[in-house]
Amino acid sequence: MRTVIQRVSRAAVRVDGRVVGEIGAGLVILLGVAESDDDAEAERLAGKVARLRIFENDDGRFDRSVLDTGGGILAVSQFTLIADTAKGNRPSFAEAAAPAEAERLYERFCAALRDLDVEVETGIFGARMDVELVNDGPVTIVLDVGAGPA
Repeated sequence: MRTVIQRVSRAAVRVDGRVVGEIGAGLVILLGVAESDDDAEAERLAGKVARLRIFENDDGRFDRSVLDTGGGILAVSQFTLIADTAKGNRPSFAEAAAPAEAERLYERFCAALRDLDVEVETGIFGARMDVELVNDGPVTIVLDVGAGPA
């Protein structure tokens, strides 16, 4: 699994012009699922995201997590994060999980966040979405789990 995490002051996702998920301060998570990913990785990644200390304390140091701040998470499935661009100019998505399995693991990731008492909003899996966000900082982190350390 690969994620792009953005600390935001607000974010929303729209499908066909209609807001389907929206948060105030918190994190936007773009989540790519590879064919080699499993439930354990989804749960481990959810714990890592929830505990990732990228919010500032009173001294301006990154010392608080979304759990500490009570912020929300907007989780959006994005298979293009699994793109392989090593050959040529057209990305290959051969390593991306099949849609049914990717959706199952995306839902497992979101459920694991909710199990940690994080407010989670989502897009619609497989839909063409417009994601709007205000990156706070800006703070953007990339996390990979599975093949290497996260």
